[in-house]
Amino acid sequence: MCGICGAVGFETKETAEAAVRRMMAAMRHRGPDDEGLHVGSSVAIGMRRLSIIDLAGGHQPVFNEDGTIAVVCNGEIYNFRDLRRQLEALGHVFRTRSDTEVVVHAYEQWGADCVCRLRGMFALAIHEVPDRTDGKSERLFLARDRLGIKPLYYTCVDGTVLFASEVRALLATGRVPRRLSLTALDGYLLFGSVGEPMTLVEGVYSLPPGHRILLDAQRQPREVCPEPYWDFPASATGTSAAGITDRRKALDQLRPLLEEAVRLHLFADVPVGIFLSGGIDSTALAALASREQSGVRTFTVVFPEEEFSEAELARRTAKKFGTDHQELLLSGEEMLGRMDDAVAALDQPSMDGINTYFVSGAVQQAGLKVALSGLGGDEVFGGYPTFRLTPRLQKLAALAGWVPRPLRSWGAALASRWGEHHGRADAARKLAALWREPAQLPHPYFYLRLLFTPEQVTTLRAGKPESDYDLGWRRWLAQSGAAAESLDSFTAVSLLEARSYLVNTLLRDTDAVSMAHSLEVRVPFLDHSVVEFVAKLPPSLKRLRKTPKALLVDALRDLLPSEVISQPKRTFTFPWERWLRGALCEQVAAGITHVPDGLRPLVSTDAFQSVWQAFLEGRTGWARPWSLYVLNQWVRHNIEES
Repeated sequence: MCGICGAVGFETKETAEAAVRRMMAAMRHRGPDDEGLHVGSSVAIGMRRLSIIDLAGGHQPVFNEDGTIAVVCNGEIYNFRDLRRQLEALGHVFRTRSDTEVVVHAYEQWGADCVCRLRGMFALAIHEVPDRTDGKSERLFLARDRLGIKPLYYTCVDGTVLFASEVRALLATGRVPRRLSLTALDGYLLFGSVGEPMTLVEGVYSLPPGHRILLDAQRQPREVCPEPYWDFPASATGTSAAGITDRRKALDQLRPLLEEAVRLHLFADVPVGIFLSGGIDSTALAALASREQSGVRTFTVVFPEEEFSEAELARRTAKKFGTDHQELLLSGEEMLGRMDDAVAALDQPSMDGINTYFVSGAVQQAGLKVALSGLGGDEVFGGYPTFRLTPRLQKLAALAGWVPRPLRSWGAALASRWGEHHGRADAARKLAALWREPAQLPHPYFYLRLLFTPEQVTTLRAGKPESDYDLGWRRWLAQSGAAAESLDSFTAVSLLEARSYLVNTLLRDTDAVSMAHSLEVRVPFLDHSVVEFVAKLPPSLKRLRKTPKALLVDALRDLLPSEVISQPKRTFTFPWERWLRGALCEQVAAGITHVPDGLRPLVSTDAFQSVWQAFLEGRTGWARPWSLYVLNQWVRHNIEES
């Protein structure tokens, strides 16, 4: 695990090295144990390392036998031991025990298609240093894992391509203009996070999940053209699970896949912990991990507000599985004291992520470098209400298409007023937005994930230039919505979750805030073998009425405590509503009121203030003012401050 970065096409080796060193310094928190740098004639790559596997011998960059291929890799390759045996049988010679060395030999053997053989979470850069006699060009290969667990960003400035694990590292070069992207800003206001493949910095892009880039360092102009090597819809319609129509057979095949995924994710040369809540996903991880290792360490965030705390259930779970359990008590007052650091840890603004910041800090303080998270269980196994509600909204959207627009507008206004009077204002506004303009977003699912409705975003950006809705995240969502049409209703929602909320919010935030504490977070439920197997199954085997995540529950029923299975679905969240009216009120109010200079020309400061007032009056939930506070703070730290 580390942070990687690099450059293609600088004027001199000296300027390339200087830029890469600045990026490496900006990512020291991602890898405090070691650093590495390699400078070629036209390509420079660098890294900061958090030592997890082969502590002594895993220095990067890693080279092949003759020094013509070098790699830096952020993440973990869980099947590296199997791949190593294959490559050794083909004549490759290894010098270390690290998983990264497998990548360089795999590229040497199979070229760009080597990523199709990698099982893990990764963002990697491979530099081809050609033999001077072979006439080949110097090239750079970039790739990101299938689900987008690890991030990778790039930009092209004056003919030079820069890439890094964090947007802030690119800004640290001093060569990337600190300008806000209007397109990304609209997406953030709509959903509370920046949508792939955009970032909030104009001209800086994310390499999408399951994509790769091959750059010829000598070719001018340098065009960065990501291409997919893995496709969720295609994997969901493959043949490996075809023909499984019996539920018992599906469970018998799923169980060993889950066991293998957890076993592989536990491999490390340092201790591994688990984020434990009272939910099914983290309990399942604790159950499976405790069968592989004794004395597994588990960590839970608890609150003085008992209705939000899952402490007692987590304690009983830890006792059942014999884990070494630790609790982190977090109050509103302590949150206030550490809030600036928590928000500053976000590489991109987000309404989420702060939860993981604090539990990551507790795990790191306990001396661990690696933790498992149940993230992905809801998206793969159908734990969200979106799996139940999306088909209903599709029917409503189809009906709205037959209703004249004036009648739709009247109905939408009526629904909004009803929501205001019955304490359901935010939900009613989303429903009204769908009914009023059912085609404004590419798929009805996205209305369920709205933070602000399109109409509210227009108000927040009153009188300001509109972004180009045909580019960036809109195109990504449109492609996702079109792909979902070819899938059954369950798998379609799984795809849409994976391509929006999962990658734009959960995975990006988890990476940023955990790495702020030099902690690697692994997500076994997003092992692509598990994701593909579940996606291929008929929806009738995955969905049982009144049993969320029924397939996961039944596959592990003999291990899971009955009280965890039977409890109502609850989302692990902090007591934000109470804290924003209490300990955090004054600071958040000031942060929303004082819109930074870098953002003020693009938004309505009065509209920002009205959101805070609506929260105080109980007309909207905490997430909306909080998202504006985080946006303002992010702009202050990353756009206005050098």
